[in-house]
Amino acid sequence: MAATGLIALLDDIASIADDVATLTAMAAKKSSGIVTDDMAVTAEQAVGIKREREIPVVLAVARGSFFNKAVILAPSALALNAVAPWSITPILMLGGAFLAYEGAEKVLHKLRPPDGDEDDDGTPDADDPVAFEALRVKGAIRTDLVLSAEILALTLGQIKAEPLVTQVGVMYTMSVVMTVGVYGIVAGLIKLDDLGEYLATRGKKRAWLGRFILRFAPTLMHAISVIGTAAMLVVGGGILVEGIPGAHHAVEHVLEGLPMHGLLMVLAQFLSGLFAGVAIIGLLSWFKAVKARIRR
Repeated sequence: MAATGLIALLDDIASIADDVATLTAMAAKKSSGIVTDDMAVTAEQAVGIKREREIPVVLAVARGSFFNKAVILAPSALALNAVAPWSITPILMLGGAFLAYEGAEKVLHKLRPPDGDEDDDGTPDADDPVAFEALRVKGAIRTDLVLSAEILALTLGQIKAEPLVTQVGVMYTMSVVMTVGVYGIVAGLIKLDDLGEYLATRGKKRAWLGRFILRFAPTLMHAISVIGTAAMLVVGGGILVEGIPGAHHAVEHVLEGLPMHGLLMVLAQFLSGLFAGVAIIGLLSWFKAVKARIRR
């Protein structure tokens, strides 16, 4: 009897582990746009950091990111799903609006000519390396909190009907996988120039590869930043479209039967995110202008 019970228990554990692995893979695919932006934001925060401090900075942000997910966000999301499951969609909508706002702001920032006074914001610069590094780490962890909240909220949206044990397993597996994956890739990206320099100077027959990496690395970092911004708008727009009753089906109906249907759907989500983000920026600007007039 004991052996039969043990076998049944092990079978249940294996079944739960299989469900967790499958659902985690689905959630990771759903969150891929946010993950790309998370990598871009973190890589940008390493710009200006001394070479020997780049990996310690990435590790510090990774620790903060895991704390955000495992200690703050995952328990809060699970508790919220148990007490008020109806609130998940509004929270996702708020997150989608934030992503659309952030993405649109980056696009407008690129389109606007620089002011000249833009850099004079009173924040520490690279001449004060300790304060500069602390500021970068703090900013990256703060941004990660929002992006991680979106990742786990999307994950919860995929698994909210699953048993509690499976929900916990998926949420914490996502926390580990996303933290290790994102910051492992970021660490590799920011050390590409070191690898290129090493190969170019000591690689002998592979010196050509080192020179290629040194030329290619800045382009890659810029491409990741652009892809990250586009991903914010696609994910934000997709969340908003799915959250508005009937909107997703209406877009699907319009695009149904057209060539490259999948690509057009992504484009529709991108434009929805951009439109929503610009609208939010305009609304905030109007609110600030009204507030300034009232104060006079």
